[in-house]
Amino acid sequence: MKQKTWPCKSDGLHFTALPFLKKPNDSSAFTKPAKTRRSFFNSTPKTPSSSSSSSSSDFSALPYDVLSRIAASFTLPNLKAASLVCRAWRDALKPMREAMVFLKWGKRFKHGRGGVKANLSKALDSFLKGAARGSTLAMVDAGLIYWEMGRKDEGIAWYRRAAELGDPAGQCNLAISYLQASPPNTEEAIGWLYQASYAGHVRAQYQLALCLHQGRGVGRSLQEAAQWYHRAAEGGYVRAMYNTSVCYLMGEGLVQSHRLARKWMKRAADHGHSKAQFEHGLGLFSEGDMMKAVVYLELATRAGERPAARLKNVILQQLSATSRDRAMLLADSWRALPSSR
Repeated sequence: MKQKTWPCKSDGLHFTALPFLKKPNDSSAFTKPAKTRRSFFNSTPKTPSSSSSSSSSDFSALPYDVLSRIAASFTLPNLKAASLVCRAWRDALKPMREAMVFLKWGKRFKHGRGGVKANLSKALDSFLKGAARGSTLAMVDAGLIYWEMGRKDEGIAWYRRAAELGDPAGQCNLAISYLQASPPNTEEAIGWLYQASYAGHVRAQYQLALCLHQGRGVGRSLQEAAQWYHRAAEGGYVRAMYNTSVCYLMGEGLVQSHRLARKWMKRAADHGHSKAQFEHGLGLFSEGDMMKAVVYLELATRAGERPAARLKNVILQQLSATSRDRAMLLADSWRALPSSR
């Protein structure tokens, strides 16, 4: 689904940056973020003394349903680490490790990688087998395929299962599903977005910022929206980089700073945001750096920004043939920096 980067026109007001609002107190309807669950493994278990057998250090006594819930959103490295805690955990986590194998094959069939042809049916079957063994990662991928197949109710059901087990991607996808519903369930969507955002999911942070910016399902707050844009931008989300630049440029929710606006606009451009490439090219042109301006304008033109082509052609007429060839060579060899989109 294509989404607008900047949701609405400025109302002309300027705000200074404020700290994040505290998370709403009423969170009883939602599960804790997965990040909180993972902290269980941060400490090294104490070895029980020979004279006493403290139940607090008896990891084998942890009920399977609790253990499986904790490990539901684990990746393979985390599962391997948890399996080393004790024999009971190793045995209990066997279905999760099997789920990782099905998850791997599901991705191969979905994208046609690893020497296999793309096959959506086989991919879905693999993801469902992984989901049946308790992996939220497989649940989210199964939900995505159902969604792409137009079976949205089944997709949402898998998103919800993953979300309730604390998976940030499941929480984010479930929230977006609710926002796209007819009629939209904005109140519940915002709740899930907050959970995923506090867990560090950058797409959820960007979506939450859009809702706060628009006042959709939550009170409009440019200050909090700008803070979430900024956090998602720092996490590598390209659209958030562009919006963070605009916030700094216009002084909406952040202290106005042309230097920081230019910094984030360049970052967005270097990560492949076509509108940012156009606007950064404009900035370079105004500064007299014609060569670099042409490179960014050419990139924007190739990405479909038509106004960039007109300005680029004007600048090219002012450059020597050598400079024009050099600029096109730089554009041809350009590669976008990796991002989390």
